[in-house]
Amino acid sequence: MNNNFKNEDKKTNKNNLNAEKYAYLKAEAEAPYKGFRKFIYFGIGASGAIGAFIFSIQLIAGKNVANNIPNLLIQIAVVALMIFLFRWEERAKNKK
Repeated sequence: MNNNFKNEDKKTNKNNLNAEKYAYLKAEAEAPYKGFRKFIYFGIGASGAIGAFIFSIQLIAGKNVANNIPNLLIQIAVVALMIFLFRWEERAKNKK
């Protein structure tokens, strides 16, 4: 009879999740791939920052100014967009 209670306890433990695992799964279901999205925002933002740096150096040097100004503005817009999206993710996290 003692063995039956042990087997029942094992079955219920397998079906029940601990609080940490449940909270993690619930957060992931509400905002899937949040960490991956933030990583992508950071990577694209870093790429835009490098591009903006290169185009600004070319503008300072006076190389191909007519083409570099629009490219610099695009790179700055990309960095600004990634900062906005990253902060948006943070605000959504803080609201919950």
